[in-house]
Amino acid sequence: MNIFKTAILMALMTGIMVAVGQLIGGSGGAMIMLLISVGINFFTYWKSDSMVLKMYNAREISESEAPQLYNLVKKLAQNAELPMPRVCVIESNVPNAFATGRNPEHAAVAVTTGIMRTLDYNELSGVLGHELAHVKHRDILIGTIAAAMAGVISMIGSIVQWGAIFGSRSDEDNNGWIGTLAAIIIAPLAASIIQMAISRSREYDADKTGGEICGNPNYLASALEKIERYTLNAPPLENAGDATAHMFIINPFDGTKKFLKGLFSTHPDTSDRIQKLHAQAAVLGISE
Repeated sequence: MNIFKTAILMALMTGIMVAVGQLIGGSGGAMIMLLISVGINFFTYWKSDSMVLKMYNAREISESEAPQLYNLVKKLAQNAELPMPRVCVIESNVPNAFATGRNPEHAAVAVTTGIMRTLDYNELSGVLGHELAHVKHRDILIGTIAAAMAGVISMIGSIVQWGAIFGSRSDEDNNGWIGTLAAIIIAPLAASIIQMAISRSREYDADKTGGEICGNPNYLASALEKIERYTLNAPPLENAGDATAHMFIINPFDGTKKFLKGLFSTHPDTSDRIQKLHAQAAVLGISE
């Protein structure tokens, strides 16, 4: 169901792009900005892993440096039938984790020192199973495509806005102020909402597969409860930004930006995620 939902949302995003493109059709400036945007996002896709890891000062570790963590990732990667990813550690008291990389062969999982102290072995296996599920589902690719589409739509909206301000288009060459406002305000807003919805749907799938990879969905449910409790009562992760919030196991801003819930949230409600994980465990005959 979530895969079908993602496909529908991607189709809606494409439809918005087509509609906005038709609105400004024939604009040389829009085509140039479109090509620049695609180039930027293409570069981001290929370099996203190194960029994000560097942003959070994540340090790759070897088996000898952190044998328990390294061997846990190795075990879970084998369960998921994935190549061994790079294992990285972020020096931070904030419990959180993410996965990055353009495909399973170039993946990395990163955890904070805070999450290693906060969670027990089983709970950490649930979190790492969730992150490996993102790798298995190639969610980094899906997220990049969605971000690229939303970025192009916003960029085109900016072009239309400046065109309206400086009067670069004649009355005969536009679709009126309603169309202009749609390109400047409505289309970027709709694209952002759809992008967030895609992110939330991928989280549900990663939760389910992560529960299967670690062997007990309740492990992840317990981990989410602990991380949520910390996030709601502590400052966000150092260097955290809106552009990468969707990558984490739980949105690092949930405690400071409560108004982003609902349509503008990158993650589903944590209590709903926990409930679904407990239901999954019950179906598997696993008690809490």
